[in-house]
Amino acid sequence: MAFVKDMLRMWAHSWKRFISIAMITLLGVAVLTGIYAGCRDAFRSTDRFFDAQGLHDVQVLSTAGLSNGDIAALRKVNGVAKVQAERSQEVTFDLDGRKSATMQEIGTNGIDQPYLQEGRMPKKAGEIAVTRKFIRDSGKHIGSRLTVTPESASSDTSDTNDTNGADGTNETNGTDEAPSFPTKLTIVGVVLDPQNLSNPDGYSAMTSFRSTATTDYTFFAPSDGVTGTLYTSATLLVKGAAAESTFDESYENTVKQVTDRIDGTVKTDRQKARRQELLDAGNKKIADARAEADKKFADAQSQIDANRQQFNQQVDQIVSMQAGAAAAGAAANGANAGAAAAAGATTPQLDETTRETMRETIIAASPELTQAKQQLDQAQSQLNEQKASTEQTLKTKENELKTSIPQVRWYVQDRQSLGGFSALKSDLDSIQSLGNAFPIVFLLVAVMMSLTAMARMVEEDRSLIGTYVGLGYGRLAVASRYLLFALLACLIGGGLGLIAGFLGIPAFLLVVLQGMYVMPGLRLEYDWLYGSLGIALFVVGVLAATIYACVQEMRQTPAALMRPKAPRAGSRILLERIRPVWNRIGFLGKVTARNIFRFKSRLIMTVGGVAGCTALIVCGLAINDTVADLGIKQYRDIYQYDLMVVSDDSDASAMRTKVASDGRVTSSLDVRIESGDLAISGSGDGDSGKAGSSGSESIQLVAVPEKHLSDLGEMVTLQPVSSGILGTSGVGKTGSLKLDDDGVIVAQSAASALGVKAGSKVRLTNGDGVRATAKVSAVNRNLIGSDVYVSETYYAKLFDSKDAKNTKNSKSSEDSEALTWNAMLAKLSGSDTSQTDYAESLEEDSSVMKAVSCAHMADSFKFDLMGAVVALIVALAGGLALVVLFTLANTNVSERVREMATLKVLGFFDREVHHYVNREMMILTVMGVILGLPLGRLVGGMLTMALNMPSLYFEVEVKPLSYVIAAVATMAFALLVQLFVNPVLDRIDPISSLKSVE
Repeated sequence: MAFVKDMLRMWAHSWKRFISIAMITLLGVAVLTGIYAGCRDAFRSTDRFFDAQGLHDVQVLSTAGLSNGDIAALRKVNGVAKVQAERSQEVTFDLDGRKSATMQEIGTNGIDQPYLQEGRMPKKAGEIAVTRKFIRDSGKHIGSRLTVTPESASSDTSDTNDTNGADGTNETNGTDEAPSFPTKLTIVGVVLDPQNLSNPDGYSAMTSFRSTATTDYTFFAPSDGVTGTLYTSATLLVKGAAAESTFDESYENTVKQVTDRIDGTVKTDRQKARRQELLDAGNKKIADARAEADKKFADAQSQIDANRQQFNQQVDQIVSMQAGAAAAGAAANGANAGAAAAAGATTPQLDETTRETMRETIIAASPELTQAKQQLDQAQSQLNEQKASTEQTLKTKENELKTSIPQVRWYVQDRQSLGGFSALKSDLDSIQSLGNAFPIVFLLVAVMMSLTAMARMVEEDRSLIGTYVGLGYGRLAVASRYLLFALLACLIGGGLGLIAGFLGIPAFLLVVLQGMYVMPGLRLEYDWLYGSLGIALFVVGVLAATIYACVQEMRQTPAALMRPKAPRAGSRILLERIRPVWNRIGFLGKVTARNIFRFKSRLIMTVGGVAGCTALIVCGLAINDTVADLGIKQYRDIYQYDLMVVSDDSDASAMRTKVASDGRVTSSLDVRIESGDLAISGSGDGDSGKAGSSGSESIQLVAVPEKHLSDLGEMVTLQPVSSGILGTSGVGKTGSLKLDDDGVIVAQSAASALGVKAGSKVRLTNGDGVRATAKVSAVNRNLIGSDVYVSETYYAKLFDSKDAKNTKNSKSSEDSEALTWNAMLAKLSGSDTSQTDYAESLEEDSSVMKAVSCAHMADSFKFDLMGAVVALIVALAGGLALVVLFTLANTNVSERVREMATLKVLGFFDREVHHYVNREMMILTVMGVILGLPLGRLVGGMLTMALNMPSLYFEVEVKPLSYVIAAVATMAFALLVQLFVNPVLDRIDPISSLKSVE
């Protein structure tokens, strides 16, 4: 019982150490669990929302629309649970200028259901539900009316077919009809589109660099009133996918199995079948047109023949009459009247030549008959000409049909293609990466401080430990006094850390997240396993440090423990050997120098603890600086062009004509841009460090004309990079990199994510879904986006080998089956504002699919969530620095109580004692700051490497101001700690402190 009472008394006396260990554990557990819990809560609530609204797992688009046969084929794919055929139509309306919207049919199969926020869901034709963004921008409300105009389809190239771009179909004049929606609309509800969770009312909507919307708004309409048998897209739910978290790799693998099956045979077969359907529809229209023309011509010919027959009968009658009259006159001049009567009773027989001669004579003699004959001949001639012209036209149509109907392309996409989904996932993944890395530093600092505090605590009880051991108490029982002390401090601190980690920090993160995204049903949840493991991690670390401290003392005999510890033997420090310097240092300066360098453990712990905290602050600020400059570096430095314009293949010529006619371009480069995929070649013959990996990255494949390869360097800064260590990379000289026909140039962002380097073999997938193994000739500096540059010749070699030689040897691009240059990189005249306005005006042109202004992208690039988390980490690092400095300062004072008492006896005033002690702490703090600043840059590089986000590469940068802030903050914490330590120095009693410990 006395042992327990003494233990409790000892604990009460060491309350400062208890608070220090508890606070360090609290901060560590809070950081370990808080960021994780906040991201997990967001992941789970979003996953529940997606499951409730039936967000599609796979979406299939086609350049020619989807038919019932396509839908039926998708339903037969193994692993598909549901298929929903969807119809949509792009419309325009007037809202402070021309605005566009997508009329989206609300599916009847439970997929992609909008979430009702206000009002009711539309049920009748003409009723729609709109998003809150539209309500905010338009000022309209439930009950307001709106009239829209369907966007005109692309200019018809033939009577048989009319297709749109990759994102849908406007019109197809075949057996299938394009979707058509009512144009007079009434707003009955406000909904949230599950495909886009951006918060229009928050402080930050999704940044433009990740926005993929092709229209300004989305209107949701019921099936009632929607016509058309052609579908814009098909959305699929995959069996077993709902049971997985949509953000986990297991979900991606489940969905990938189905997308691979679709890409395998279904896609190829249905692309061919759909094109054949269009060809058959075109041939049928031509056949129907020929049959209709033949019928009309036959009817016209019959009418002409009937008229000509009537005309001939009239002429024949006249001929017969004239022939009979001539025969009667000849008989009258004969021998007798009877013979004349007999001759007049019969019609003379005329040969064909005579009859034809008489016909011509009679027609020529009669103006009426002459005119009638001319009219009949003219009608026949016109009919023959019409027949020949129509036949020629139909034959031309038949010959042009195959070329006028392009190859049908299917685009099989998963949730990653949704801008809202990928933005949310990348934001949360980046924050979770930080949450996985920072607690390691907190744990190391916690172990160091616990070792310092507990070693001093055990050393103070040295004689008492010897007494207990001498009385027969086991070493384990004696050590339990300190182990239980550390354990209780860890449990209390860890418990409070769990409260902060599962309530406080997640609440803060979710407030920031809800300013960016709308996440219905969001709630805070506790993870028993993760929380328990979080506390256990710090308990093990602190207890290990405590056990080490106990073992170091208790391995001595009780007699040795009960005697005072021998003072450290005097020794010279290195500075003493530098006589010119040492001789010029005052007495107190020499004492300070000896105190700092003679006690190595105190030096290491203090400098290491301060350096760790300073490094955390620098690291947080480094991440903030790195993210803040991403947009400027990419869109001002790397991209030299001012404008990128992309069009559909069929509108490429019109797009270039439009841009050229505006007179804003100073120089330009025509390229071909396709959305593709980059993956590590699984053949194992590459030189990549990750050969055989299944990792892949979505890329923008940029093909450059063979004649203008050298012009690429004028539009994009080409700088070869090589992988460095700890977030660094070696950047070559600007302009030293050239695109050639021996390989592709891969963006640094994609190369870093996949471990690709120059000489690696990669698998490229182009816009048609064709895969080929390519060689990486170089890795180019690139921070945002994943561009892969390829020459026209190498593109042909990869994806269409039969044209490779033609392209290489052609005198002009028209001499071979060259690529369609569907995009333009251009430099513009004018200010940044005018360039942005020009890009926006281009997007309103029907020939332009997308126009991007680099000036706008540079100004609008933001990463608000990262900034908030960095602020949180810096605040926690500052708190850790304060606790560390407080622990070290109190330990320093407790070790030197007799020394301070001696100084007071010698006549030192309290202020002089403060200066004597605090000077050492400030010097050690400065040493820790000097070490912590480069260490923070090092740790920052490691953490930014961990932020392996899609299409982003974090080029680590720390601004001088960040170093200043970190140093000033740490020194300010040191000064603040002095305010707590000085009263402790004032309370030291010289008489009691100098009593003999024996």
